[in-house]
Amino acid sequence: MGVVFPTQPPPLSSMRRVISAALEEDLAYGDLTSTLLIPPTLLARADIIAKDHMIVAGVAIAKQVFQAVDSSIALTTHTNDGTRVRPSTTILTMNGKAQSLLQGERIALNFLQRLSGISTLTHQFCEAVRDYPVAIVDTRKTTPGLRALEKWAVRLGGGNNHRFSLHDGILIKDNHLMVMASQRMNITQTCLRARQHAPHGLRICVEVETIAQVRQALKGKADVLLLDNMTPDRVRQAIGIIQRQALVEVSGGMTLNNIRDMAEAGPDFISIGALTHSAPSMDLSMDIAPLRTKTRPQKQQHRF
Repeated sequence: MGVVFPTQPPPLSSMRRVISAALEEDLAYGDLTSTLLIPPTLLARADIIAKDHMIVAGVAIAKQVFQAVDSSIALTTHTNDGTRVRPSTTILTMNGKAQSLLQGERIALNFLQRLSGISTLTHQFCEAVRDYPVAIVDTRKTTPGLRALEKWAVRLGGGNNHRFSLHDGILIKDNHLMVMASQRMNITQTCLRARQHAPHGLRICVEVETIAQVRQALKGKADVLLLDNMTPDRVRQAIGIIQRQALVEVSGGMTLNNIRDMAEAGPDFISIGALTHSAPSMDLSMDIAPLRTKTRPQKQQHRF
C-alpha cells in the first residue's frame, strides 16, 4: 500500500455535525431520482476507487456518511487514512440498499476528494523540503465549517497545524499593528503588552515585513517572528540578525517551485495557506453493481 502517516481524525461529534449539514443540502427533500427508479429493497455493492496517485484522507468521515444515510450498510475498509496509493486502488467497499448507496455517494466522494487533495499537496511540499530542518505549517485559510477536517488532512500529509482558532495562539499581524500604531504603539511596545497580558506558556508571534521591524520585534521579546513576503536572501539577512533569539516562520507566495530556495535560507517553519485554500481535489469514483437475488430452484413435477 505504501507509506502511512498515522494521525487521529477529528472527534466523531465534530464529523457528525459536518455530515448533518451536508445531508441537509442533498437530502432535505429526499432523492427523487432513486426513489422513482430503484426498488427500495434492491441490494448492491459499491467500491470507492482512487483514480490518481494520492495520500488518502477522508475514509473515516466517508464511512460515517454512509452510516448516517443508512445504518444497515456494511462497510469494508481497504485503505486507511494517510496511505499513499496508486490509481485503481480500492479505498472502501459498501454493501447495502442501492438507494442508500446512491444517496451517500456524492457527499462521501466530496469529502474524500477535497481532503485527499489537501493531504496530497501537503505531502508534496513536505517532500520538497525533506532535506532541511523546517516544518511545513498550515494556516486558518480553511473552508468555513471544515477546518478540523482540513487540518486533519494536512497532518495526514505530513504537515503541521498552526492555530485552530483565534483563542489558542497570539499572532500579531499587520492589521493589528496598524490599529496599535493609531494608539501610538510601535511593534516593540505591542509585543511587550502582549507578553504582559498573555496566558502563561503561549508564544508571542508577530508578523514583520522589513529588517527594521525585525529589530523592533526582537526588542519586544517576541517568541516567533513571521517574516512575511520576504525573498530568501532577505530571510537569510533577517536570520543573521535574529541569531536564535526567536523562532523564524516565513510565509507568502510559497509554491512547489520556490519552497526549496526558502528552506535553504534556514527558517524553522514555512506556513502555506495554499495547503487548504488552493489544493486541487483528487479524482475518486464510486462503482456500483446490483446484487443478484438467489432464487430457490423449483421442484420438477412428474406426471404419471
